[in-house]
Amino acid sequence: MHGLTQEETEIVALVGEFVDKEVRPVAQELDHANTYPEQLIDRMKAMGVFGLAIPEPWGQAQVSAQCYAAVTEELARGWMSLAGAMGGHTVVSKLLVAFGTREQQDAYLPRMATGELRATMALTEPGGGSDLQALRTTARRDGGEYVVNGSKTWITNARRSGLIALLCKTDAGAQPAHRGISILLAEPGPGFHVSRDLPKLGYKGVESCELAFDGFRVPASALLGGAEGEGFAQMMRGLEIGRIQVAGRALGVGRAALEDSLRYAQERETFGKPIWLHQSIGNYLADMATKLEAARQLVHYAARRYDSGERADMEAGMAKLFASETAMEVALNAMRIHGGYGYSTEFDVERYFRDAPLMIVGEGTNEIQRTVIARQLVKRHSLRAR
Repeated sequence: MHGLTQEETEIVALVGEFVDKEVRPVAQELDHANTYPEQLIDRMKAMGVFGLAIPEPWGQAQVSAQCYAAVTEELARGWMSLAGAMGGHTVVSKLLVAFGTREQQDAYLPRMATGELRATMALTEPGGGSDLQALRTTARRDGGEYVVNGSKTWITNARRSGLIALLCKTDAGAQPAHRGISILLAEPGPGFHVSRDLPKLGYKGVESCELAFDGFRVPASALLGGAEGEGFAQMMRGLEIGRIQVAGRALGVGRAALEDSLRYAQERETFGKPIWLHQSIGNYLADMATKLEAARQLVHYAARRYDSGERADMEAGMAKLFASETAMEVALNAMRIHGGYGYSTEFDVERYFRDAPLMIVGEGTNEIQRTVIARQLVKRHSLRAR
């Protein structure tokens, strides 16, 4: 793949081999039973997947964002839930590498790199959705600790994570509101409750939970970076890689749908010829492949921008927006190509159709992405700057 080192290309190939041999044969059964993929997660740990965003001295195989996006695509091609199992973990890894104190980095990153310690982020609240500045979870300073009260929802991997990057208000009266927001590196303990697992259309096997905090205490040393009021800006940078990751998941789901459709359209015959020779089916395949390739180029462009150190929120937003909408369209068209079989739970196509919508609403809805893109467009092409 263009832009990857030899070692990175080998890592992507290794993950692809794992997906073909170990994931695809069991994904349908695990998905339908909504079973947590313990063995597959253990294999991902052994392969170093949870450490891909962690550099030395804490990790061993840090890769570029472009390689990370390609690995995500491979995992999602097998089963999107597996890519979800390492999404939030990677965002927390990046937050620690970029903003953590040396003590925080040394305490968490070595164990996160091996997957021994899993991490997730807790942003969304029941009444807030994508409006992160409206959050109500508070962290009040009490001597050498913070006392946290509030709730979060749609927190993936919440039951199996030993570390939560918790977005909360440390100064409720701050103006503007984002100046009062901080990130606490919280480990589950008294006052921290996983209240329930949310039932979902797709994205099975990996839990998404509601969390409640009731007098939950964390040490003051858990404040990411050691300074209050930096959390919103820190998380915005973290969400850049998060949105690239979600876009990579969309690529994987779309690619699986296209590959299944290509195979089926060559095997299935009607009116004496393979159905791909019927113009309507051939046109679907051509459009699916073209849009998917366009989405992939956008994702890798955003990843290269992220790797350069420049602000990449507009590029990540574009990639996430276009790739997720494309995955939804490709999954629907795959169902059209498969006809009645596409609607059957005996084929994987219906799973792609259930999994694809998550990327449209996850990591900031696509409506929010359009707002981010428009703001950055005007900021970068401001009339006042001329």
